Amino acid sequence: MPELANDLALSKKIQSVKASGIRIFDNKVSTIPGIIKLTLGEPDMNTPEHVKTAAIESIRNNDSHYAPQKGKLELRQAISNYLKKATGVVYDPETEIVVTVGATEAINATLFSITNRGDKVAIPTPVFSLYWPVATLADADYVLMNTSEDNFKLTPERLESTLKEESNIKAVILNYPVNPTGVEYTESEIRALAEVIKAHNLYVITDEIYSTLTYGVKHFSIASVIPERAIYISGLSKSHAMTGYRLGYVAGPAKIMEQIGKVHGLMVTTTTDSSQAAATEALEHGLDDPEKYRKIYQRRRDFVLDELAKMGMQAVKPQGAFYIFAKIPAKYGKNDMQFALDLAFEAKVGITPGSAFGPGGEGYVRMSYASSDENLHEAMERMKNFLRGEK
Repeated sequence: MPELANDLALSKKIQSVKASGIRIFDNKVSTIPGIIKLTLGEPDMNTPEHVKTAAIESIRNNDSHYAPQKGKLELRQAISNYLKKATGVVYDPETEIVVTVGATEAINATLFSITNRGDKVAIPTPVFSLYWPVATLADADYVLMNTSEDNFKLTPERLESTLKEESNIKAVILNYPVNPTGVEYTESEIRALAEVIKAHNLYVITDEIYSTLTYGVKHFSIASVIPERAIYISGLSKSHAMTGYRLGYVAGPAKIMEQIGKVHGLMVTTTTDSSQAAATEALEHGLDDPEKYRKIYQRRRDFVLDELAKMGMQAVKPQGAFYIFAKIPAKYGKNDMQFALDLAFEAKVGITPGSAFGPGGEGYVRMSYASSDENLHEAMERMKNFLRGEK
């Protein structure tokens, strides 16, 4: 096997960026024989049959050529129609929507498009751990705001305080319902944050990938309030169990979308034809599909919360997504990594240390209930035995 010549240097910037703590931990425990993994945000449901059929027909019809860089017009039109219903904002499919390789690429293309060296991005934590490494790749700095003392929500007061303490903040990133806590914001809370964002002349990058999976509350998009400042990111991975299709999208004002489209084209050229066909079908004829999943997730959420309460583990009650964020046993202090490792190696249950999600996550663990009922029941039983001191 070839070894890199010792006179060749690596990128210092890339070396300084850490890989996802979620993936690092998952890789570490995945080789444990018999482990039940509740680590990744991977729906265990199947993609709806009519959506799969659309992808198959695309392939059979030799739909195998380069699509328009911004995505097929019929898909962008379907996204526009959906966003009008979901947010009340009318996005022009020609100039204000770009189809991306998952929401991950949308986040990359967006941050590369809006930041200059020296700009800062404000990120409330705990949150999905992709945002700050991507900011670094885009030559931006970042400020992580700990929300653990505010019920895991970014408050206008905390945002104002951060803006007074830190200069050169250009954008705020919101992800809600929040990964990893499942916390959802109310309309009044979103409107209050929007006032601060507007007053300080900021962008808001709003990642609403879990917006269709809420429990007893109605999701309200910040794009509805400040569409002129909002860059809206979402996709089909969670709503339609399509993680492997890698289909996301980003929408916003035409002026910034022109730049995001340019970066997207340089990154990936375009997205896969069959995935776009599937996404078009999902958005045109499958808007009720997430409801079936939502009911199952809510039942699982209630089961896991009840079991954790019996174990004496405090947890945030999720109003969205499919994660539970639970406080670790007191004897571990804030060492969530050690608790997660012990649980993995001794009880064969894989959950993610809260510290992987940034400040505010320490002392907690995230467990995904996007797993089968059988796995969840067995995992809870193993956790009970572990906490009782039984192997």
